[in-house]
Amino acid sequence: MSKIDLSGVDIQLMDGSTIHGSSLKGKTVLFVNVASKCGFTPQYEALEQLHETYGPRGLVIIGAPTDQFKQELGTDAEVAEFCKLNYGVTFGLTQKLMVNGSQRHPLFAQLTKAKDGMGLGGPVLWNFEKFLLLPDGSVKRFRSPITPDSKSIVDLIEASL
Repeated sequence: MSKIDLSGVDIQLMDGSTIHGSSLKGKTVLFVNVASKCGFTPQYEALEQLHETYGPRGLVIIGAPTDQFKQELGTDAEVAEFCKLNYGVTFGLTQKLMVNGSQRHPLFAQLTKAKDGMGLGGPVLWNFEKFLLLPDGSVKRFRSPITPDSKSIVDLIEASL
């Protein structure tokens, strides 16, 4: 597993607050690049269920909307409204950001160092890739088809809380 350092990374949320990467040290955090018009969008439901189940025990979930794959709504307000109305999302959502390329957000510059179960790292390939930051600073990466409530993810969450 790759280890990352988020100490110099600031994450702007849609509600106007900022999460400083250093505040996530020692926590279990599930980062997911999300989109509202994707075949994987129903994964919001499982993300919200994880938030409701494990949030009280310390799990942090951060959805990161991106339009890099041309499947996200126009404004942050539209994204927030869509998520709330359609999936009852209460976990944190970042402002829209880039996950790949020269304008990639520093968070994803760190997260994409992690390799998936087949040993492949590099750019985000599609919406709803998941990056599970564990308390020791290591990251497990899961590609889009692996659902947030899959045994592999849930087992890691339970073991880390």
